[in-house]
Amino acid sequence: MNILHDKEFEELSYYTLGHPDTTYFIHQHVVDAYQAQNATHETKRITLIFSLIGLYLYLEKAYTGKQVQLAHMKLARNKKTWTILSLPQQRGKVTVSDVLKAEPGQARDGKIREWCSSVWVAYKNWHQAMAMLAKTELNVD
Repeated sequence: MNILHDKEFEELSYYTLGHPDTTYFIHQHVVDAYQAQNATHETKRITLIFSLIGLYLYLEKAYTGKQVQLAHMKLARNKKTWTILSLPQQRGKVTVSDVLKAEPGQARDGKIREWCSSVWVAYKNWHQAMAMLAKTELNVD
């Protein structure tokens, strides 16, 4: 991983973990976007699958970070071998650096959503697989 991005991720994590809206848990979306955007062929399958299912649930099903976290816990109980599709060359135009440039508060929170969307769009070839996974493993329609 890029050391600069790692430091920026730590800075953004400090912001999201201290976020005043603790019931929503925006930090989960940051973790999912960061892991999916920075995945390599060495990334554990479960890490990438969980990140993408998290982005799917957030952006397509309006799950809060807390709800995504609970879905991850439910998936973790399923000891299966996760299928991996190919990684996209480009994984989103918005980066953690862009998010940190936004003013803390609503502007930054909106930029986090934009970042998540940017990463999710980059993984368009995975959308159907994540929808199927959500349906079969989490009973999400």
